[in-house]
Amino acid sequence: MANKAVVKAAIYVRVSTDDQKHDLQLTELREFVQRMGWEAVEYPEKGSAVKVRPVFNQLVADARLRRFDVVLVWKLDRFARSLRQLVDTIFLLNGLGIRFMAVTQGIDTDKNNPISQLLMHVLGAVAEFERGLIVERVKAGMTEAKRRGKKLGRSKRVFRRDHARELRDQGLSLRAISRKLGVPVSTIVDSFKTP
Repeated sequence: MANKAVVKAAIYVRVSTDDQKHDLQLTELREFVQRMGWEAVEYPEKGSAVKVRPVFNQLVADARLRRFDVVLVWKLDRFARSLRQLVDTIFLLNGLGIRFMAVTQGIDTDKNNPISQLLMHVLGAVAEFERGLIVERVKAGMTEAKRRGKKLGRSKRVFRRDHARELRDQGLSLRAISRKLGVPVSTIVDSFKTP
């Protein structure tokens, strides 16, 4: 009988400041890995003031390379900086066939567990709800800006459209006119469409 492959677990831990330690998170997660009989690779990160999280980014890159089978975190707030990031990352991992577990909160995306499938549906619904709220806020902001008389969208490119037509009548290509006037070809094309 063939030996069952050992599960590789990525332990991601994060503390907010350089003077804090990962000890509490690491101790519990290491003990969990040991009880499960898995092998662990650790991704410890410090700092929350910066938006760039190199260790988190490395974890995601390694997930894409399938370097582990499961991602373990102590709590959700130690893993993601926002609900959106949490949902997107869990869906990414799920799509790669990588299980996600928040050990102290009993969250597990194991595909063999019907509760985890419910969790994925709930997370999807939450993500859709959040997207809807964002769209609604953007539309409300645009409506208010219009009400105040603010012009929305890109400003028109300023160039002599009559000069562009003269150059075209002289036989220059659209690209040549674009280079000569310093505007994109698409802008030149659009200028010919308007009377």
